[in-house]
This record gives sequence, C-alpha cells and structure tokens, in this order.
Amino acid sequence: MPAKVYTDKDADLRVIKKKTLAIIGYGSQGHAHAQNLKDSGLNVIIGLYKKSKSAAVARKQGFEVFETAEAVERADVIMIAVPDMKQAEVYENDILPNLTEGKTLAFTHGLAIHFGLIEAPKGIDVIMVAPKGPGHVVRSQYVEGKGVPALIAINEGSSKDAKKVALAWAKGVGGTRAGVIETTFKEECETDLFGEQAVLCGGASALVMAGFETLVEAGYQPEMAYFECLHELKLIVDLMVESGISGMRFSISETAEWGDYISGPRVINAQSKKAMKAILKDIQTGKFTKNWVKEYKDGLPKYKQFIEDGQNHQIEKTGQRLRSLMPWVKKRNIKGTQASYN
Repeated sequence: MPAKVYTDKDADLRVIKKKTLAIIGYGSQGHAHAQNLKDSGLNVIIGLYKKSKSAAVARKQGFEVFETAEAVERADVIMIAVPDMKQAEVYENDILPNLTEGKTLAFTHGLAIHFGLIEAPKGIDVIMVAPKGPGHVVRSQYVEGKGVPALIAINEGSSKDAKKVALAWAKGVGGTRAGVIETTFKEECETDLFGEQAVLCGGASALVMAGFETLVEAGYQPEMAYFECLHELKLIVDLMVESGISGMRFSISETAEWGDYISGPRVINAQSKKAMKAILKDIQTGKFTKNWVKEYKDGLPKYKQFIEDGQNHQIEKTGQRLRSLMPWVKKRNIKGTQASYN
C-alpha cells in the first residue's frame, strides 16, 4: 500500500506560531531550515558554540544568535542540525541540562536517536523533519514558491501533539508544498545509511573508479576512461531521475540499451547483492555506527587516509585537467573540506 503523502492542507503553522524555534548549527540544513521558517513568519533563533564563525553570518541574515545552552533554554522546539558525530557531545554539554518538560527535540536524520547516541528524557517530544535534498536546494525551492519532499518521524513516547509539530515544521520549510511522508527513525536511518554506502556514494564511486582503472590498465588513455566512466554518468543519472530506469533506457541508443541488459548483471550480480545484504546487516545491528563512533573518537586516522588516497587517485588528476576544458560544467573546489559544527 502506497504511503500517505501529506500536503499543505494537512499541516497548520499555527501549531508552532507562538513557539520559539531554535536551530542548533548553521550549516547546510541548519541555514535552510532557519531561513525558510523565518520567511514563513515563525520565531527562529540560532544556537552556536562560542566564537563560531557562522554567528556573524546568521546575524547578518536577520537572526538572533545565542550560545547553544541559552538558545535551548529560550526555545520550545530545538532542532539539532550539527554533524552526526558531534551531536552527542553538544547534547550532553549544552542541550540536556536545559531541556525542560514540554519541549520538543527535532532532528534532520535518525542516527543519533535510533542508535542511542542521544536519549531524551521523559516529557520531551522527539521528532524528525528530513527534507530529501541538500540545504541550498531546500532554500532555493522555497524561494521559488516550491518545496523539497520531506520525511517526518515521531519517536516512541512522544505526545499526541508531536506529529502536528513535525507537520507544521515541515510546512514551514516548504516540505508540504511537494509532499511529506511519515516514516520512523529506524527506517529513515537504516535506509539512508544503506543508500549512501551501497549505491549513492560508496557503490557509485567504487564502480566509477573500477571502470576507470580497468580501461587504463588495458592501455587506454586516462582521458578516454574519464569521459566514459565518470563524465557521462551525469547524463545517465539525470535521465533516471527525470524518467526512471525505463525512461533512461528509452532515451539511449539501442546498442547502449542492449549492453545494459546483458552486461549490467555481470557487474552487479548475486555476489554484489550478497555484499549489499552484509552492508545492510552491519547497519541494522549497529556495527557500522559503533565502528564510526570509535574512528571519530580515535581522531579519524583511517578516514583521513581514505581522503588522501582518494584525492591522489589518477582519476582526480585527469578529471581536474579535463574539467578545465568544459566551461559549461560548474567548477567547485571543495576537495578536502570537512563538515563542521557551524
């Protein structure tokens, strides 16, 4: 049975109209939620750590900025919009001591709640509002009078009003303009992690690099390998996003389509699916999160090595040179930047 899709008529901004909404962090999602909620006529404040570089930016954009503890104390609804691995520390130090009964704790992702990195006390509603798009798109679509689809979730033990607050928040950021689907912290977290690791990030990047290496090792020019295994990927992905997999196949040549049918299953096969199931099991059991928390606490040695190895791969050097020949491709030198508690 298809999931119910909530739209503008199902949400009421009056539910949070008289409340103070605090966004903790002013990064990608944080700034988008804050600006959209403010433009929806709601009272939004920003919570940041002392001497945060984002404080001046938030003030310039019309927000009152407080240190995190004070923002939590002042607010009725508090959204934690800092990176996953920083959330527990910020929560324990600045949020939990200032939570009082009746407040609502909100998240844009389910990891911290689902895997117990954060445990809210009784009397605190816990919700999630997760737009399915990066912050800059959440903002730009709102400004255009549109919206990005969003997910909401209500944690067990929350009050009967929690869903109304989640829907109102989703409406405030523009989600109900496109459509909102209710999920659970468990379902959102596990599917999100799996999609990132097995398909969107891990799977796609590993597939591209393996294809590039196969052609180069066979004696083909790295420039040709880059064009065929990386550059043209956007064309195919865009077609799938716009028209589905069948629509993509309809749009490409018959030769490419025939190759899709007979060769795709040779690369992504039963063994690949077995590996995907193992990845999913690691996510479901908490093994992935446990290992990631340990890596973070150890100072990220493997993580940093992975970054360095990836940046030094031949595909990156080839791509940098070829992208300079393509004026239509937007250039963004974001290599090596890391998310931070803004």
